[in-house]
Amino acid sequence: MPVNILKLCVGADSIEDLADWQASQRPRWPAGRAIHVTRMFPKREAEILDGGSLFWVIKGIILCRQRILGLEQITEGDGITRCALILDADIIRTEAAPRRPFQGWRYLAPSDSPRDLVKGREREDPLPPALAQALAEIGLR
Repeated sequence: MPVNILKLCVGADSIEDLADWQASQRPRWPAGRAIHVTRMFPKREAEILDGGSLFWVIKGIILCRQRILGLEQITEGDGITRCALILDADIIRTEAAPRRPFQGWRYLAPSDSPRDLVKGREREDPLPPALAQALAEIGLR
């Protein structure tokens, strides 16, 4: 059974901010992929690569995910080995789910992961963050 990763999307105020930043970085990445570098390499690699996704927390709310296609060890200019999460470039909107701040990333079981938005709702304008969080907290979004 796959396992997901949960990560804060620091510096982004919306899914569009995440998409714009990834688009600006695209020339540095392999075609059709996005890369996110994190300090720690997941120990549950096989479970993640069995269909897992990276769920993004934006302004305290899980709003979207990207499929994880691979994990690679990389060493940057500072000589420190890190983990590159190789992601599908498609950003999939999910139902809003509140999350408290945390450092690094966390494993996220499929049973605890928000569902993808129903077909036809992916292009809807997102709710204002405060409203989306309030609805998510009472289980209405």
